[in-house]
Amino acid sequence: MLYELKNKNDFNIYSVYDKEFKEYGRVLEGYDFSEVIRYMDEKTSVPSEGNIYVASCEEMEVLNIKDKIQEGVYGFMDIQIGYCNGNNSRLNALEYHKGSEVNVAVTDLVLFLSRVFDMDGLNLDTRNVKAFYLPKGTAVEIYSTTLHFAPCRVSDDGFKCVVILPKGTNTPITKFGEGVGEERLLFMKNKWIIAHGDRQDLINRGAHRGLVGMNYELKI
Repeated sequence: MLYELKNKNDFNIYSVYDKEFKEYGRVLEGYDFSEVIRYMDEKTSVPSEGNIYVASCEEMEVLNIKDKIQEGVYGFMDIQIGYCNGNNSRLNALEYHKGSEVNVAVTDLVLFLSRVFDMDGLNLDTRNVKAFYLPKGTAVEIYSTTLHFAPCRVSDDGFKCVVILPKGTNTPITKFGEGVGEERLLFMKNKWIIAHGDRQDLINRGAHRGLVGMNYELKI
């Protein structure tokens, strides 16, 4: 699959097992995600268009993996387990959190990633973005310094991805970021975001227009 994607796209696509990924995160080994993957396969679906994101799913949070990840990755901090399923194929925006994000690829998928220290003030040139392929069943920890957004599909069937974050992340806030610094990027609880001009819907909702350059599209 990775070989086919590389041939169809005019930008580099790396594997999360390549050395280039080490600046952005790490592959999680030694955890059994089979139960949560089975839940995703049997109980969740890919929408006919667009994406769906559920920040916290109670049925997933009673599975055994929660305690294992809460202890082993987050040092007993409270976490939430949810998911993102959809049909996305573009970069569109990038976000970061104050705390790592764990992604479990229920299907093959691609992540567009960059780093907060590649930003120029509140903006980022998309030439600083790299694409990484996650094979089905792979789990990664995305570091808090890594800019990321919704996964991209690699087939017409869409994608499914488990999303684990510090509890409360990506939930609504009553006051959007104001001022001249990082606070302008605050979009939801523990979620700072920069959007590409192509995503006027996000900008209209308060996202900062901060992605400059090509809005990469993954061709499949």
